[in-house]
Amino acid sequence: MEEITIESIRVNLSNYQRVVILKLKSKDLYIPIWVGSNEADSIAVKLQKVNLPRPLTHDLMIALLEKLNVSIEYVLIDSMKNETFYAKLAMKINDKVEFIDSRASDAIALAVRASCPIYANDDVVNNVGVSLDHMAKTAENKSQKYLSKENEIQSGDIDISEFADFIDSLDLDNLGK
Repeated sequence: MEEITIESIRVNLSNYQRVVILKLKSKDLYIPIWVGSNEADSIAVKLQKVNLPRPLTHDLMIALLEKLNVSIEYVLIDSMKNETFYAKLAMKINDKVEFIDSRASDAIALAVRASCPIYANDDVVNNVGVSLDHMAKTAENKSQKYLSKENEIQSGDIDISEFADFIDSLDLDNLGK
């Protein structure tokens, strides 16, 4: 399990899809996660410390949890299946940590509001993590490896060809600046 931070939120200009770029704290490795526009906006609003006149859905969820004396201890990007990321919320309920299934985008939006750590399972990091210097090449290599095993596909395998296409379309010159 690796701790990650939110590096940036980007928009693919060819189709206007949003992607959250997560970065491992321990090394220069990135995990791109596509999210819906509402979730991307919810994450961005909190990261940019924008005050809104009314709470967004994730703000409401945090307020409800606080009233119930429940806290989010951390978020775990648990797995990826069929090009969909799965996450878990580690929630402290009556001094016991319980895990709640969540969409990765909602989990990230809640983590930003709860100021709690975000982690990624090693399998996620190993399967979809890409380096900044060789981001496109790494994604391309992983995509080719996947395609060469196409006949051996099982239900839990990961297709990252969309990652390769998206990464090729990114302007990475200003990443991290």
